[in-house]
Amino acid sequence: MAPLLSAQLITKTFAGVRALRNVSFELRRGEVHALIGENGAGKSTLIKVMTGAVQPDSGALAVSGRAVPLMDPAAARSLGIAAIYQQPALFPHLSVAENMALALESGGALRRVRWREMNQRATALIARVGGAIDPDRLAGTLSMPEQQLVEIAKALGANAKALIMDEPTASLTHRETELLFDVIAALRRDGVGIIYISHRLEEIASIADRVTVLRDGETIATFQKGEASRQQLIALIAGREMAESFREGQGATGGAVLEVRRLGSPSGLRDISFSLRAGEILGFAGLVGSGRTRLAEALFGLTPADSGEILLRGRSVRIGSPENAIRLGIGYVPEDRRRHGVILDMPVSANVSLANLKSVSHSGLLRSTEERRLAEGYVARLRIKAPSVDIDTATLSGGNQQKVALARWLAINPLVLILDEPTQGVDVGSKAEIHRLIADLASRGVAIVMISSELAEVLAMSDRIAVMRDGALQGLLGREEATQEKIMSLVLEDRLA
Repeated sequence: MAPLLSAQLITKTFAGVRALRNVSFELRRGEVHALIGENGAGKSTLIKVMTGAVQPDSGALAVSGRAVPLMDPAAARSLGIAAIYQQPALFPHLSVAENMALALESGGALRRVRWREMNQRATALIARVGGAIDPDRLAGTLSMPEQQLVEIAKALGANAKALIMDEPTASLTHRETELLFDVIAALRRDGVGIIYISHRLEEIASIADRVTVLRDGETIATFQKGEASRQQLIALIAGREMAESFREGQGATGGAVLEVRRLGSPSGLRDISFSLRAGEILGFAGLVGSGRTRLAEALFGLTPADSGEILLRGRSVRIGSPENAIRLGIGYVPEDRRRHGVILDMPVSANVSLANLKSVSHSGLLRSTEERRLAEGYVARLRIKAPSVDIDTATLSGGNQQKVALARWLAINPLVLILDEPTQGVDVGSKAEIHRLIADLASRGVAIVMISSELAEVLAMSDRIAVMRDGALQGLLGREEATQEKIMSLVLEDRLA
């Protein structure tokens, strides 16, 4: 039987740089075919070719054995090819139902909108992917995981035959990921083929029927399920042997740097108390909406607390704004790096210096030489792959953008560094480097709050683990006593009762 979707000997060059070189890939009906590789390996370009967003220089595409001489977005939709990208593309000022209707409805300009039917359809599709989102909510108010769920539901509503998922679980919790896998299993039973792009190799091992590795724009190998070990895949992805990246627990090296006592906030935090010592990594686990990010925003002054007390080095402080937080030595790398972590259309040098302009200016005037020197130092230290600190940050891979976001806060020499999903959506090589960097910062005495939806990451990197639910702290577990089962029991306790 002919493949559902095939790409043969695809080559694509951008401005003299060859993004793809004779790449071949095929997707069968009812299978999950994982596509893996480092950022910049060519995965995104291949997906854009298959969805008609980019025209290849050479090569051929076919759907169900029939050649498609010109694949464009309209042709892709008509042939049942849909893509869900890592960065959702919703209109923020329209409702969830309106966003979905734009992609799913057809008809003339004067066609009457049936609002009730539109909302009912949106609600039913979102429920299929395990969500419970009000269809009247504005898309701009959704969290990143909620936006992702809406995108997945929208693709299901279009009756896709070939569904491309680009890092679909990057911002989902363990439980939400399991619900998504249930949806994928149902789609497979219906004969839908799924191209699954992820840097999470443990997911690929459990869900993929086949795995294809891309590196430097070329097809390296394709394996059936279970044919290649995790370490073999990592070596093929990186082009070299690479040790596992998780940290050996070191424990705190100093006294309490940050103390939080009965903290509450208008955003829904309730009676939160904990302490954080110098050199300690305190991991925060919980479902989306549990309050982890709201806590980070309160500690950084984005949504200031209205009750309780925060102490730094034993002194009570009021953190009413990010400016206060920075002055006190608190840095914050937010979850959505492209929207809040870096400024994409500014050069690397400007992004690195942004939180510490005093160090690169004199009498209110920016010293570009000092700014460049500061940025070049962090580019070297963090091994950021950038031809120059003068290029726009948007041109860097996701992993390197994340390192630039980290560099900004390292430049203030923080006492406390808050990291919200620090390795979300980065490749295995960059992930290992970021883990090593976090461990190195802790060894130097920086107190680190690390929020992650990957339980394996939380368990392996943290000295202690705080579990949150519904804006409250449910428990604190030491490294030796913490297990995935204990964490999930605290996360889901009231749901399982």
